[in-house]
Order: sequence, then C-alpha cells, then structure tokens
Amino acid sequence: MRKENSTNTVNEQFLFQVCELNSAVAMISGRWKSQIVYSISQGNHRFHLLKKELTNISEQVLSSQLKELETHAVIVKKEIPNTVPAGIQYVLTNKGLALIPILESLCDWGKTYADGKEISVGPVL
Repeated sequence: MRKENSTNTVNEQFLFQVCELNSAVAMISGRWKSQIVYSISQGNHRFHLLKKELTNISEQVLSSQLKELETHAVIVKKEIPNTVPAGIQYVLTNKGLALIPILESLCDWGKTYADGKEISVGPVL
C-alpha cells in the first residue's frame, strides 16, 4: 500500500484526473484480469472453473484478482441457493458486460499489431 502523498500516488491521481482512460486501464490492468472477465463471460462462473480454464494462475492470484474486479464493480459474487457448503458464482455487472466488446477489440488489435507484427508508420496525430 502506498502512502497518500508519495510521488507514485500523486502521479497516479494526476493521470486519473487528466484522462479517464488511465482510470479504465488501471481497473483492468493486471496479468489475469482481462482473461478472468472474458472467461466469466464464457460461462466459467465458479472459482474452480476459472482455475481450470486459466491453468497457470495460482489460487492466491485468482482470488486477489477476483476481489479487485469486485471492488471495481466489474463482477459481483453471488451465492448459489440450496448448496452445502454455500456455493459462490461470479457474475459480470453491466459495467463488466460493457467491457467484453472492448476486450475483444483489444484482442483483435493485438492480433494485428502485437509483438512487432505491423511496423509501418501511420500518420502523426
């Protein structure tokens, strides 16, 4: 946890005020968050299903990333009725659902341009 008046915190707050894109990117940044959101959208609503789908993620990291997504109201945790012990599922909020086409567009962009695939210079904006 950073100090409130640290240079990093002050710079982060400034960037968030300058452009909402910075806030949006911070909300979904993290190695696994976009994959988790997309996996939930594909029907992997339970912790064990997410772990099975994302084989290289540790349970600790999956748990913390889910908590962060919940904090940002991208997902909600819901109890599954009539299960013992109580079953939990993760559901995308409207905010999370609105993120899916954006993630798909970023994925398409990555397929075209990531890893130096496209190196021609475009017009300067």
